[in-house]
Amino acid sequence: MEQIKETSVKWLKKELEQYGSSSHISLDWSTFDEIFEQAKEMEKMQIEAAWKRGDGEHDKVADELSKKYYNETYGGNK
Repeated sequence: MEQIKETSVKWLKKELEQYGSSSHISLDWSTFDEIFEQAKEMEKMQIEAAWKRGDGEHDKVADELSKKYYNETYGGNK
């Protein structure tokens, strides 16, 4: 199983820091939306990995439970 090197929140913070300083940020909404969608996808992968590790199995049940949790928490049907 792939080891997660960085959380989606830390990644998002580093990405946004590229668009400004500690007191100001400048980016358009489409760029923000792209970055935010990437962070959501990373979060989804991290949730799936956590469910698989916590359950001790790599089966369909763990996959379905992780997707259900993600969709209930963040909305959407990924």
